[in-house]
Amino acid sequence: MLTLGIESSCDETSIAILEDDRKLLSNIISTQIPIHKKFGGVVPEIASRKHIVNIMPVLEEALTKAQVTLSDIDQIAVAYGPGLVGALLVGVSAAKALAFSLDVPLIAVNHLEGHIFANFLSTPHLKPPFLALVVSGGHTALVHMQDYNRFTLVGETRDDAAGEAFDKVARVLGLPYPGGPEIDRLAKDGNPLAIDFPKALLKKDNYEFSFSGLKSAVINYMHNMEQRQKTINRADVAASFQKAVTDILTTKAIAACQKLHLDTLVLAGGVAANSRLEGQLRELTEKEHLKFYYPNRILCTDNAAMIACRGYYQSLVHDFADFNLNAVPYLSLTDK
Repeated sequence: MLTLGIESSCDETSIAILEDDRKLLSNIISTQIPIHKKFGGVVPEIASRKHIVNIMPVLEEALTKAQVTLSDIDQIAVAYGPGLVGALLVGVSAAKALAFSLDVPLIAVNHLEGHIFANFLSTPHLKPPFLALVVSGGHTALVHMQDYNRFTLVGETRDDAAGEAFDKVARVLGLPYPGGPEIDRLAKDGNPLAIDFPKALLKKDNYEFSFSGLKSAVINYMHNMEQRQKTINRADVAASFQKAVTDILTTKAIAACQKLHLDTLVLAGGVAANSRLEGQLRELTEKEHLKFYYPNRILCTDNAAMIACRGYYQSLVHDFADFNLNAVPYLSLTDK
């Protein structure tokens, strides 16, 4: 079974070809970071236009690398949300055109679920049940994965996502886009205990997140230091902020595993590439005798391989879409 996956939810145009459930034949990603860097973030209109330009060359490269033709493809899986509506529409339109012309099934994939399934490609022996900590630029959530097609949302952010907070704090620190990796690099030269930033919603049995107050605290600290004409150690700010975020994420993830009597925790999403988060979770899961997995770096970012993998498992239960499929920019993770 060959599944062609398409991902265009933000600023990466990606197409992958997957054989059965976990054999990845190709995963081509065309990033727009150099284009959006000068604007300090993704410009939706520009992202949409670049997807239109990139999608056919990326498709050709994916087919060539996989050494297959379009006539070999058995089904098309596409991320239809959440994300930027214009960007999503490029992928959805391409998927519908391909599925119609090839007369193969169309599968509508939730981008957030795709992030979780990236772990199956990095760890072939991984099986549910487990708890997934999904941390990306637009989303932060704890998901109980009971089976391949059955999820329960344990908790999510009430306001800013962790990745969004990273990007906003990076801008205040004068760091280039994307901010998350830049803060991670700068934090290595700082003292994570230098500044005691607040951590919200840490009461027992509360699995929701809030990073808006933390972001505001960093901004206020910077403004106060400037008004008092004191030197700001940016590395200390980055390290202390990053520690506050990772403390919140790891504390809640471990607590949720224990509450649900799960022995496996997986990390997913773009912020999964953060070195402190990965290291802290590795240390805590070992201490609590939990198994811990996270995707390869290339599979942490938005990519079509994870969409194809999620789509394959949807196809096993005949979860197909029709040609009325549309982009849903505010799609969320819900109970299934």
